[in-house]
Amino acid sequence: METVKIGIIGAGRIGKLHAENLVRIPQVEIRAISDIFPDQIQSWAESFGIPKVIKDYQDILNDPEIDAVFICSPTHTHVSVITEAAKAGKHIFCEKPISFDLEQTLQALQVVQECGVKFQTGFNRRFDHNFKQVREIVEAGKIGEPYVIKITSRDPETPPSEYIKVSGGMFIDMSIHDFDIARFLSGSDVEEVYAQGAVLVDPVFAEYGDVDTAIISLKFKNGALGIIDNSRKAVYGYDQRVEVFGSKGCVNIKNDLPSTAEVSTVDGVIADKPKYFFLERYREAYVEETKAFIDSVLYGKDVPVDGNDGLQAELIAHAAKKSLVEGRPVKIAQVTPKEINLG
Repeated sequence: METVKIGIIGAGRIGKLHAENLVRIPQVEIRAISDIFPDQIQSWAESFGIPKVIKDYQDILNDPEIDAVFICSPTHTHVSVITEAAKAGKHIFCEKPISFDLEQTLQALQVVQECGVKFQTGFNRRFDHNFKQVREIVEAGKIGEPYVIKITSRDPETPPSEYIKVSGGMFIDMSIHDFDIARFLSGSDVEEVYAQGAVLVDPVFAEYGDVDTAIISLKFKNGALGIIDNSRKAVYGYDQRVEVFGSKGCVNIKNDLPSTAEVSTVDGVIADKPKYFFLERYREAYVEETKAFIDSVLYGKDVPVDGNDGLQAELIAHAAKKSLVEGRPVKIAQVTPKEINLG
């Protein structure tokens, strides 16, 4: 295979982002993109040389020339599209989360396994230059055995109420990235979760049974401990920091800034605020995850972030929700559905 022919399902913000990254990869040909409002994206698609804009995503699945699909549609559609795409023999890149329901996630991944197609979960932060370096330092043993993983993840602005209503809640929508990074950096699965949350930013979250501020404690199977602090609003920008403390030392990353210039005067020291939002902060990470998936399809490599990674993050999210509701630590085993063999 010299070229990967791609179909994109869903042309919202993330679907367009992936399309704009894919067209820059020489070994990729985007054959079609589907959206429920095709007329609204026609001119945009033409500007990026995408030949077909269609309403029914099944036209993509039925195209024998398409090798792989990017599933960027709303979460509640993922399971049915994954199942149909796998049965059609398409390799799959799917945005997180795989679904809101653990049983459905397991069933979809079982179909993927049975059909023998590749499946990559869209956890782009693993491909960020900062997080990758922390992982390499930990893997190399430079800080010894990890003891504590601290993650700060705060959005600059709250999402609109229409999004909050269908997001699935903070843990499955926002914190899920942090749950994946916690596993990625620690090199271990999570064993137990204890979450505390509050509505401090905007009462609209309470209307949908959600929280906008949370502290989540993790206990890893390798004995390490984790702490994640989340907020839906940080007035100074997109706050993304990590520290891994171990037996031989510590590694941490600070926020990416538009510039590292600092102005020091008698009045104080002034520096840039963090980059404002995820599309800016993780722009290159999205490019790198896309390239990794294409390489996996082209050269028969394992995908770097597989279905089990998506499942494990969802398990942590469901345990966090159960912990918040019940006010107690929850073991991952307590939220794990009946086992389905995923190989």
